[in-house]
Amino acid sequence: MNTAILAPDVQQYIDANLNGDVHRIALAKSPFPGVSAKELSAQIMAKKKSVKKLPTWFRHGQIYYPPLLSIEQCSSEITAKYKATLIGGGNVIDLTGGFGVDSFYFAKHAESVIHCELDAELSEIAAHNAKVLGAKNISCQPVNGLEYLAEHEVYFQTIYVDPARRSKAGKVFMLKDCTPDIVTHLDLLLIKSEQVIIKTSPLLDISAGIKELKNVAAVRIISTKNECKELLFILKAEFEGEATLTAVTLNDTIKEISFSLRDVAEQSVGKMKVLGRYLYEPDVALLKSGAFNQIAQHFGLEKLDQHTHLYTSDSANSEFPGRIFTVNEVYTAQELKKEKSLVGNVIVRNYPEKAENLIKKFKIKSSDNQFLIFTKDGNHGFIIIDATILQHY
Repeated sequence: MNTAILAPDVQQYIDANLNGDVHRIALAKSPFPGVSAKELSAQIMAKKKSVKKLPTWFRHGQIYYPPLLSIEQCSSEITAKYKATLIGGGNVIDLTGGFGVDSFYFAKHAESVIHCELDAELSEIAAHNAKVLGAKNISCQPVNGLEYLAEHEVYFQTIYVDPARRSKAGKVFMLKDCTPDIVTHLDLLLIKSEQVIIKTSPLLDISAGIKELKNVAAVRIISTKNECKELLFILKAEFEGEATLTAVTLNDTIKEISFSLRDVAEQSVGKMKVLGRYLYEPDVALLKSGAFNQIAQHFGLEKLDQHTHLYTSDSANSEFPGRIFTVNEVYTAQELKKEKSLVGNVIVRNYPEKAENLIKKFKIKSSDNQFLIFTKDGNHGFIIIDATILQHY
C-alpha cells in the first residue's frame, strides 16, 4: 500500500481525472515522484467503478482503492447493507473479507467484526478505509480465515464467507469447486457459530447447493433492478427440516416473498381463463426460486401458460416484486403486420423469435413507457400484447 497516494495533491489529481483517458494517464509520466502513472490510472479506474456500486466510499476522501478486480468482485453497497440485517448482532467473522464492504456494514449491527483476508495488502487497505469511514469495531487480520477460526477459541454469532470459484469455465459449478472449501470444513463452521451465511454466485443451482451443505435453514435470492446478484445460504447448527426460499428485491423499496421447497415441488399448473387488464412480469429473484405457480397463488394471479412465466389479473398489486403493465391491445402476428408506426420496447417470453429480429421485421421504434410483449398464452397460442408500464422494478 503506497501511502503517497493519499497525499492531498494526488487525491485532487485522481478526482480531476475521473473522466480522463486512463490508458493515456498510465503511459504518460506521473506528475508525482512517489506515485507511478500506473498507480494513478489504477486508482482512477477503481474509484470510477465505485460511483454507483459503492457511493459511500466514492464520496469519502482519503479512500484507498485496490486493483479493479477487487472492486468488481466485492459486494455492492446495497446488498451488503441488506445482509447486515441478517446477522442479529454479537461477534461476526468475515472469512473472505476482500475490500471490506460486507464487514463495514456488519460492523453497524455487530459488537465486533473480524475481517480475514489472505492478501496482506488488501487487508491493509480494508483496515485503512474502515478507519476513514469511522468503523472502529473492525479488526483486519491478514490471515487465512479458516485457519484463524481453527486456531482461536472464539464463538461467533455469525460466520460469513464468500468463496471464490476456482474455475471460471462454464455456468455450472459446485461449492466444493470454490476457495475456501467450505464443504470440507463445514463442521468447523457450524461448531464455531450460531449461524453461517454463505454467499454464492447466482449461477449456483439452489437444489445442488442445499444437497452439498447441511443444516440449511434458508436461502435468500438477492436481486437489484431485475439482476440477480447473489445467493445466500443460511445454515444453523441446530436446524433440522426444510429450507425456506426467499426472493429479495432491493430497489426503491425492499420486497420479500418466501416459499418452502415443498411448495415449489408440489405446485400444479392452472390454465388462464382470460387475459386480464394487467400483466405481471416477475423479478429474476422470483424466477430463480422456481416457484412459478406459487407466485400466482400468492398474489391471486393467473399464469398465461405452463411455460410462459407471465401472469395476469384485473387488479394491480404494488407489492408484487417485478414489473406490472396495463394491457392495451392484443394482436396475432398477422394482425400486427397490418399496424403502422409501431412503437414500444420489445419483450420476448416463450416466443420463437429473437427481439432484434422482431424489431426489424415489424419496424418497431423504441419507447420509454410503451411495450410490445411477444409471448404465448394457453388459449390462443402466440400473441403480441401492446402494454404500458405501470410499475417498474
